[in-house]
Amino acid sequence: MKQEKTNAMRMLDKQKVSYDMLTYSVDDGDIDGLSVARKVGRSPELVYKTLVAQGSNTKGYFVFVIPVQCELDLKKAAKGAKEKKIELIAVKDLLEVTGYIRGGCSPIGMKKRYPVFIDEQAKDLDKMIISAGKVGFQLEIETNQLVKVTDATLAPLCK
Repeated sequence: MKQEKTNAMRMLDKQKVSYDMLTYSVDDGDIDGLSVARKVGRSPELVYKTLVAQGSNTKGYFVFVIPVQCELDLKKAAKGAKEKKIELIAVKDLLEVTGYIRGGCSPIGMKKRYPVFIDEQAKDLDKMIISAGKVGFQLEIETNQLVKVTDATLAPLCK
C-alpha cells in the first residue's frame, strides 16, 4: 500500500532532499516529544519539536525548532527574532496559521513561509528528527538540509 505524503514530504521530494520517515503509534494518546522519541527509538537529543510564536512589534509569526526535552526561552527567542517580546500562539490557532495541528506541526510545508529558528544545539548533529506534518509521522533529515530548506537561523533558544 502506498504511503500518503504530507506537505513536508512533498516539499522535500520536490527539492530532492533525502529523509527517512519514522512512524509511531498514537493509540495511547502520548504524542509529547519525549514519548515520540521513545516510540521511534531515538535519543531525545535528536528529536525536535516545532513551536509557533507571534511577535509584539510586527505581529508576524515565527517558527522555533527545539529539542523535545527543552523549554523555549521566550526572551532568547524574541532576541533571535528581533522582537521586543514574543508569545506562543494558542493551540486553537495553529491549524489556521500553519496548516498543521498540535503534535503534527512541521517547520517544512506550512501554509506560508515564516522565519525559522533552530536551537543552536542542532549544529552538533548530523541528523535530527522533526514532525513530518502529521501525528504519528516523523522525518529524520540531515541538519544542514533542514537549515537550507527552511532558510533557518541557528540561535540559542532553550532555557
